[in-house]
Amino acid sequence: MSRAAPLLLALVAVAGCTRPAPPVTPPTPVMETPRRVALITAPQGDAEWNALGDEAAALLAQYLRIKTTNPPGNEIVAARWLADLLRREGIEARIFEPRPGKANLYARLRGDGSARPLILLNHMDVVLASPEYWQVDPFGGVVKDGYVWGRGALDMKGEGIVQLMTLLVLKRAKVPLQRDVIFLATADEEIGAGVGAAWFVEHHADLIRDAEFLLNEGGTTRANGRGGVDYYGVGTTEKSPFWLDMTVRGTAGHGSRPTPDNPVHRLIRALQRVADWSGRSPLIVTPVVDRYFRDLAPLERDTLARRWFADIGAALRDTMAARVITADITYNALLRNTISITGLKGSDKTNVIPPLATAALDVRLLPGQEPAAFLAELTRVIADTAVTLRPQGPNWSATESPVDTELFRAIVAAARARHPDAVVTTPMLAGFTDSHYFRRLGIASYGIGPFPLTQADSRGVHGNDERLSLEAIRFGVRFYYDVVTRVAAR
Repeated sequence: MSRAAPLLLALVAVAGCTRPAPPVTPPTPVMETPRRVALITAPQGDAEWNALGDEAAALLAQYLRIKTTNPPGNEIVAARWLADLLRREGIEARIFEPRPGKANLYARLRGDGSARPLILLNHMDVVLASPEYWQVDPFGGVVKDGYVWGRGALDMKGEGIVQLMTLLVLKRAKVPLQRDVIFLATADEEIGAGVGAAWFVEHHADLIRDAEFLLNEGGTTRANGRGGVDYYGVGTTEKSPFWLDMTVRGTAGHGSRPTPDNPVHRLIRALQRVADWSGRSPLIVTPVVDRYFRDLAPLERDTLARRWFADIGAALRDTMAARVITADITYNALLRNTISITGLKGSDKTNVIPPLATAALDVRLLPGQEPAAFLAELTRVIADTAVTLRPQGPNWSATESPVDTELFRAIVAAARARHPDAVVTTPMLAGFTDSHYFRRLGIASYGIGPFPLTQADSRGVHGNDERLSLEAIRFGVRFYYDVVTRVAAR
């Protein structure tokens, strides 16, 4: 069955309803001290792997209790916790503190140097969580109903713990390595700049410049809800942010005497034009997205959707098909430059007309799109000389990693070892990760999703009740280790 048409109906249904905030329930007991799994050789059977997965789940519960909401982040606490874990395993870690409370952690497990290193990249900061909308304390490290709950479970402390377990298993089992394996935990990913990965690449490139490959967030393992996996999505590229501030100036005054050049009124009119245009902006099929839809076509049960996906460019020339396909918000984001109006500011007082009104626009550009050309087109759409648009700060062009590499082939092999019939594809990420900093150094960087997630599971990212199942954690520990050893072990 096609995903697009049912989703359109679901969107209409959801728009008309509201969800009352659930009460916050007291935290349930969690696993306290993780049981360390001792190894003589690399893990072999299910029992050993399940025990390692349970150790990872217990560590994740502890990690989620370290509040690293950004701002301010306070990643130094998480970095010290990780460093302590690593040192107990005989792995030395270095902590860099570029600003008070901000930290990046670097650890390196040595190989024989016959191949260039592999970086396991993760970030320690998380986004805001509002406890009143959660069923549990978002920073309680609660284990409940077969899940580990907490802000960051999916983005991305869960994957960070799986990377950590990969390093620990390699060390405990004394696995001979041809590559050094670098564990790099950074700050400030959630704010898109700061003193995290960007700072590390700028100030300590000497510690990672020799790396050939990198694994990071930005991939998807799509569970079908029936115990199987529809596809493994490997992140090779992503859209680029082009965040804008929109400003309108006018004459300040008393709210009881309306003025013709009230900047708030003018801002609202401009934003309405932006909102109208964003839904009908040009549809663009990039090569990566074309390949992604072709890969998904055989998974579609609906004959019409299967035909559309097999040639998405032709489908989008049909008005009806384009309307149905872009009703899926994920597909829509992959097929056009997008604009979300995310912030508004006028007066601090109800009875004062402000001299200035501003709005924040979250713009995401497809690979190959020029920011200057987009800005010129948006200015034409707004058609008001009183409105100014200014880029907020650092922006970067989209980067892409090749699929003809040893690491990409290792990911495919590890996926097929578990689900021989699953599709392995390369969806473009509508958001962004820190991978682009490393791609600019010539390091082939890939996003993988170590946890099989349904679409419903994925909604926890930056959402309420973020959680990760114990079963998914067990899967992720084994899958990640398999990928890494296929490319790094001797």
